[in-house]
Amino acid sequence: MKITKNLGMLLLGIWLILTGLLAIISIPIPFLNIIMAILAIAAGVLILLGR
Repeated sequence: MKITKNLGMLLLGIWLILTGLLAIISIPIPFLNIIMAILAIAAGVLILLGR
């Protein structure tokens, strides 16, 4: 399996997997909404910057 060198796409992939898992499994993590939002913003910015 090849892991992408594009950090934005890697963060997007992590965000998508976590979003899917959290829809199926209820995990009580404090500040989860803030963590997911920061991860999504970071992925979007890096993708737009082309990194």
